[in-house]
Amino acid sequence: MGMKSSIEWTESTWNPITGCDKVSPGCKFCYAERMAMRLQAMRQPNYRNGFALTVHEHALELPLRWKQPQTIFVNSMSDLFHKDVPLAFIRRVFDVMKRAHWHRFQILTKRSERLFMLRSKIEWPPNVWMGVSVETAHYAERIDHLRKVPAAIRFLSLEPLLGPLPGLDLSGIDWVIVGGESGPGARPMDEAWVLDIRDQCEAAGVPFFFKQWGGVNKKKAGRLLEGRTWDGMPLRFQSETPIPSEDLAAAERS
Repeated sequence: MGMKSSIEWTESTWNPITGCDKVSPGCKFCYAERMAMRLQAMRQPNYRNGFALTVHEHALELPLRWKQPQTIFVNSMSDLFHKDVPLAFIRRVFDVMKRAHWHRFQILTKRSERLFMLRSKIEWPPNVWMGVSVETAHYAERIDHLRKVPAAIRFLSLEPLLGPLPGLDLSGIDWVIVGGESGPGARPMDEAWVLDIRDQCEAAGVPFFFKQWGGVNKKKAGRLLEGRTWDGMPLRFQSETPIPSEDLAAAERS
């Protein structure tokens, strides 16, 4: 339930929960659903329920066993703030992230209303980055919810980008990722939408990360924008000092 990731903006994934359901247009061609159904067909035990939401107790403490510090995307195959995930389990996930302090954890949700409602009921360790996905201007309210969350790093995943996002309020936002949809049925992304978001980020001093153009063959489409890659990362992340050796030693003993 944890593995190295090919996602450009992270290093590994950790899935103490799998499965989800669709809440907005960005979910239409969900990559996680396609993958879950393939894994179910391969009789992978963690996907015995296909893409139905499933809690995996046995995977909960995996990051504590990973001694090499890394950046970890939490629930790449689900949404931690899904209505059917109990608050008690969300708190246990956050407790593991707090104890595994030598890692950085990235969480993404489309369920920003629940994130907002639970924000004061969760302890937010400094190594947890919280983000929301926004695919069109209709869902920009998710950014307002995120802004009120006391996470050390707040970020936006504008993927799959399905329309222009003019006039973004980037106050309180530390990082912006943009990407096009990929896989069967992928809907096109207009370069003008991407350039406008990049320009808004530059004007606001927010690091910009361009993940991919997407399409049916995302590798062929690549990730160059105006002839270069854009790999901006949160400024506080860039300036972080190495983890003290005594902390690493403690991790090895845990």
